[in-house]
Amino acid sequence: MKKLFYSFTALVLVACGAFAKQLPIDRKALVTRNNPQVTSFDSLSSLSVGNGEFAYTVDATGLQTFPAQYSQGVPLGTQSQWGWHSFPNPEKFTPQEALKDYDFGRGRMEPYSVEFKEDGRNKDASNWLRANPHRLHLGIVGLELAEGITPAKFTNIHQTLDMWQGVIRSSYKISGVSYKVETAVHPHADMIAARVTSNGNKDINFRFPYPTGGHSDDACLWNANDKHSTTLVSQNANSAVLKRQIDDTVYYVTIRWEGKATLREKEKNYFVLTPQGKTIDFTCAFTSEVASTEKATVAETLNASANYWNGYWKKGAAVDFSLCKDTRAKELERRVVLSQYLLAIQCAGTTPPQETGLTYNSWFGKFHLEMIWWHQAQFALWNRADLLDRTLSWYEKVEPIAREIAKRQGFDGIRWMKMTNPSGQEAPSKVGSFLIWQQPHFIYLAELIYRSNPNSDVLKKYNRLVQETAKFMYSFATYDEANKRYVLKGAIPAQETLRAAETVNPPFELSYWYYAMQTAQKWLERTGQKRNVQWDEMIEKLSPLAYNSDKLYLAAETALDTYKDVRFTSDHMAVLGAVGILPMNKLIRQDYMKNTFDWIWDNWNWDSTWGWDYPMTAMNAARMGEPDKAVGALLMNKRTNTYLISGHNYKDERLRVYLPGNGGLLTAVAMMCAGWDGCTVENPGFPKDGKWNVRWEGLKPMP
Repeated sequence: MKKLFYSFTALVLVACGAFAKQLPIDRKALVTRNNPQVTSFDSLSSLSVGNGEFAYTVDATGLQTFPAQYSQGVPLGTQSQWGWHSFPNPEKFTPQEALKDYDFGRGRMEPYSVEFKEDGRNKDASNWLRANPHRLHLGIVGLELAEGITPAKFTNIHQTLDMWQGVIRSSYKISGVSYKVETAVHPHADMIAARVTSNGNKDINFRFPYPTGGHSDDACLWNANDKHSTTLVSQNANSAVLKRQIDDTVYYVTIRWEGKATLREKEKNYFVLTPQGKTIDFTCAFTSEVASTEKATVAETLNASANYWNGYWKKGAAVDFSLCKDTRAKELERRVVLSQYLLAIQCAGTTPPQETGLTYNSWFGKFHLEMIWWHQAQFALWNRADLLDRTLSWYEKVEPIAREIAKRQGFDGIRWMKMTNPSGQEAPSKVGSFLIWQQPHFIYLAELIYRSNPNSDVLKKYNRLVQETAKFMYSFATYDEANKRYVLKGAIPAQETLRAAETVNPPFELSYWYYAMQTAQKWLERTGQKRNVQWDEMIEKLSPLAYNSDKLYLAAETALDTYKDVRFTSDHMAVLGAVGILPMNKLIRQDYMKNTFDWIWDNWNWDSTWGWDYPMTAMNAARMGEPDKAVGALLMNKRTNTYLISGHNYKDERLRVYLPGNGGLLTAVAMMCAGWDGCTVENPGFPKDGKWNVRWEGLKPMP
């Protein structure tokens, strides 16, 4: 009887354990326990609210009160997807003046858009084209404080970003007077909403800068008031419309407030709203063509924000690390949750995101199409494919320019540009114009959308561009008659320390060509067409990855000194992307790739890496059966793998925000939990030592 009792108890415990494991994740608890908390003015601790099309970043006041103090940290940006500007072009520079011919042994000259080194009109043209257009800082909205009030006068600072509701709540005292501020962005309008409560001064300023045109900065030039204007075009008791004119760029700022207040022009491009009463509720909307018609109040905006963010967190996937015993799990969970928030507000718009999102400018505010995979592949894997689809639709708009790039270089199909802007205009670059790994991204991302929602509508929407992308990829591969194989040459690979003129068969690009061309063939079959025979021949004869006598894969077939020359062991260890980002294929031997991984782990110049190199390493480690190192890669103690209080991946003093690192982290964690096609191991990227009881729901496996 006693034995029967123990057996029954064991069954109950097993059943309870299984039941507990199946309980849904408490998503509100998961999100809110990772809400950032700020208790001081710190230039690297600013927080943002946004909606994917527009973002607003604040200091510890809950507004943009001290932009100068944050300009060298995480700047206080107000940026949108539509807000761009170009300086005048009196010299009438044209894109053709930035073109230079190159001979890559394909029997013709190929013109590329580059930065000219020699003084003269070509250099001036390429410099102008590179810097224009640039993304705008739309305006500073902050507290108007009396002279002499500095951050040192603030005490009792407590600020929380409530990610569950999409609101920043700030409280503090200024010279002993208490303030409370709530800040949000409307989920469907480029509009700030704020509520300031205090017995003290609550004046709000609206200041507008001229753009700097700088490569990497906050885009605010404050000593050029003569070059732009802010005109009050209409006003009544509770609203005002300002018209911004910056050279040929025009946009509108619509301010609405509740209760009695007056708006005055303090000086040129500087307005102040002075309210009466203890509380001021105001909204500030930015629009590109006409004044905003959005009349939502602050209360209505806060409610709309809460509804949107509740839905965002409930609809997508979730990963809970709270049952893990490894001491690193809490930090990993923090990074994962914050990254989901940041990518939703910074990288989920109708155009691809720049690497610093909507926070401040990098590369003049332009975005890089080789980075879109790192920003946005995770959306599909985290069951938010609609956000990826929202951006991928932009490719249709710029197809004519991409087709012209391919045509002028003698290729078929469409060659996607690298560094660009919403118009699709190619920016001159000594590196970017020679990259090719942005080409298969479109096919990979379209495939992720299809896998999330496999129907004819997705095929109809994207198949033509999938096929046109594949046409370029086929025509770019060169047939090596002597060795009866196809090679990739005349390109700078993802490991940008290599040179286009001397690089043949970089490993990641070879593997990506294989995967993407196979996928394009599947799309032909899905749409009732026959496979392209020529493409199949290229796939079959594509060069295998080159390796040395130690059975280590090389940075390129031509990089024989890969493991002796620091140039080849710095920057991105792109060889690991050949298996990790991508599935195993016939070009690669798993044992050689494992050898390569081990060497890189022990010997790479890790201080020269970027934020997405760590998740790339983790994905390779997971596929190589090294879950300990997969986790170790994600949490490696390196400067470029730092995650700030806001969750932003920090690279260096120039790139204090580096969102491809955040996107890569989410992609890696999705793969480490849900695995990949053909994987049968539960949580394959986490050690089976009893310390990583990772619970998840809603994730999609990688290809």
